[in-house]
Amino acid sequence: MRFFRAMPWRQCALAVAVSQVLYVVPALAGDEVPPAVDGAAAAQAEKPPATTAKKKPVALKEVVVTAQRRSQNLQEVPVAVTAIDEAALTARGIQNVSDLGAVAPNLTVVNSPGNGTSSAISIRGGNNFNPAPYWDQPIGVYVDGVYLGKTQGNVFDLVNLERIEVLRGPQGTLFGRNTMAGAINLVTRPPSGVFTGDATVTFGNYGAKVARASVDLPAIGKLKMSLGGRVERREGWVKTTPGSSEPDLANRHNHAFYADLEYDASDNLTLRYRFDYTNIKQHGIFNQTINSDVGTDFGIPGIIVNHGRQTRASIDSPDFEKSRIAGNALTVTWKLGDLGTLKYIGAYRDMHWSDGLDLDGSPILFAQTANTTRYRQASHELQYMGSSGPWNWTAGAYYFTDNGFTDNPQTYFFGLASYNENYSYQTRSRAVYGQVDYKLTDTLTLTGGLRRTLEQKRGGRFEALVDPAYVLVPQGTSARANFGATTPTVNLAWQFTPRNMLYARYAEGYMAGGFNGEAQTVTTATTPYKQEKQRTLEAGSKNLFLDGRLSLDAAVFANRISNLQQAIFTAEGSAGSTILNVGSSRQVGAELEAHLSATENLTLGLNYGYMHTKYTRFLVNGVDVKNNRSVQFAPRNTASFTVDDVLLRTGNGVLHATLDYRYTDRFYLYVYPFTQTNPPQQLAQNTRVKPSGILNARISLSDVYLGHGVSGEVSLWAKNLADSGHLDSIIDFGPGFGNLRTANYAEPRTFGVSFTARW
Repeated sequence: MRFFRAMPWRQCALAVAVSQVLYVVPALAGDEVPPAVDGAAAAQAEKPPATTAKKKPVALKEVVVTAQRRSQNLQEVPVAVTAIDEAALTARGIQNVSDLGAVAPNLTVVNSPGNGTSSAISIRGGNNFNPAPYWDQPIGVYVDGVYLGKTQGNVFDLVNLERIEVLRGPQGTLFGRNTMAGAINLVTRPPSGVFTGDATVTFGNYGAKVARASVDLPAIGKLKMSLGGRVERREGWVKTTPGSSEPDLANRHNHAFYADLEYDASDNLTLRYRFDYTNIKQHGIFNQTINSDVGTDFGIPGIIVNHGRQTRASIDSPDFEKSRIAGNALTVTWKLGDLGTLKYIGAYRDMHWSDGLDLDGSPILFAQTANTTRYRQASHELQYMGSSGPWNWTAGAYYFTDNGFTDNPQTYFFGLASYNENYSYQTRSRAVYGQVDYKLTDTLTLTGGLRRTLEQKRGGRFEALVDPAYVLVPQGTSARANFGATTPTVNLAWQFTPRNMLYARYAEGYMAGGFNGEAQTVTTATTPYKQEKQRTLEAGSKNLFLDGRLSLDAAVFANRISNLQQAIFTAEGSAGSTILNVGSSRQVGAELEAHLSATENLTLGLNYGYMHTKYTRFLVNGVDVKNNRSVQFAPRNTASFTVDDVLLRTGNGVLHATLDYRYTDRFYLYVYPFTQTNPPQQLAQNTRVKPSGILNARISLSDVYLGHGVSGEVSLWAKNLADSGHLDSIIDFGPGFGNLRTANYAEPRTFGVSFTARW
């Protein structure tokens, strides 16, 4: 009941009211398309089919996913997976990973503290809230099968995004390293070989301007090509005072480009090469001070505390984010007839990333930091897929390597404490895997899989106090360690009717250990933290009812995580975190997803996730404090509700509206005690994010015939329609920093109009 009491009822009431309007209008307007006027028959015949087509049977569209490394109907995949297709991505305003919050059960996404180009992701309580690139993440993010190695810089726009899949639970057999909590697949649209495309221009508040285009060129012999790009400019919604180091904060200034080529060397051999490039150069997110005190009754001089979202700031230090990412991927698919299919995926990605943060968000030199990172990764994967009689299999080998270097100077206490520091990190990972399906009967399928992973990690560290000169960790300090794991999966699926399935699944996931890049001592820098492992039991059901108009999927799960890795933000010396293996934890939960095609025009969507997580052991200096530590980034409830409605069909276009509401329960951002300890430290309640809801809306007139095979669309949209001003993230610097706490607030309401041409 707390979930329902905590929901923001102003937004819920607005959502219900708008949904009722969306439901009633089509009934009043009718669904008939008016006949063409005299003399316009030829033009009417040229119009896009959507405006003249006869009524189709009311049913949900079939959704195809690659959750098991091959194309399958979503309702036949015995895995908890949410898929969002291109139309839904557009209607719900989802452009990248940072827009995914609560679109799937038990999925939470927020910006990393003070950062707009990195997102912290949590699936079923598995998360990495720290964006520092020396640390891995328990959720794998993939673009067309290519694993992205780091959280830092994971927010970028893919111009021709076709589908997003969110896989929940360990995917350690088929997807491998660092998919302990789940995986997110970003799937782009391949070239068609037919001259088609679309172009969109958008204008919004805060001076927002976006231009986007994607074009498929006519095939040249066996070669197909697609090109596209995107440019975005927007003023910051936080304005700064005269004399500040930046003119505004939280602006947008980025552009992206891609080229996608597909060559059919023969009827059985296809090569696809994709290049993508993203360049971001914008001002940072405002770190607003929400608490500052030394002792009990006075604050840090010059720092002003404000509660509630500010749109005016005074800062004295550079506050920016820059990111340049270039990715290359080659996919070779060779069909061997009855013997199956061989696929090779090779990729190389290069990232230059830098930022400057005014951590205290004030006009005094109290807490400033900067990062400059160069990161490279390369991967090679060979897959073999096939089937014979009751057997269906996938086998493969995988190789991954990366290396990076981060320079991280920091300045505190009015310039009295300045640090020069840097760290390096390297990975080499090798794996072999296999998964086999066997049909025991026509309705019963047994799946077994196994993956063996071997990894080597290297870490280097340097840290020195500038004045007075004092070396904490000498230059050249480095270490190396090996890790490895065998991650199995077993699944039993019962397709007891063509539209109803039950399944039970056991799976394991693994995240490698490593070295603390932000270590404050030589011992900490050269002592590796251990690898983390998760074991999951899951049972679920996938169903179609009402002649295919209603899909209803449900799952329950229980996780056990051992050698739990936790980033403990100490704020001692330079502001760094220490990763420790603190013990173990458990999560239990339930998930529900429903989609209803209520009429030919109206589709409703609902998902809900419930999760309860706790520590079963949390050791601090040999003492178990499991009852006095908050669980990080694990909201008890998440939910979303969508209404998608065709309001009116006419000979001049289709009026279409979408309403999207997402709710996230309260959660804690850091692993802190509930009651004070000795010596004093940060408290859990100081980094608790309250329940929040976001309401997005879009209404569009599409299929407007513009002549010569071109159709147009005009859309009005709004994000955060109710202007929720909730906190997204908090940094608590603790007693050693005058109990300074800064926060990032959710963006205010943004709205605009988009014009699109399709051909």
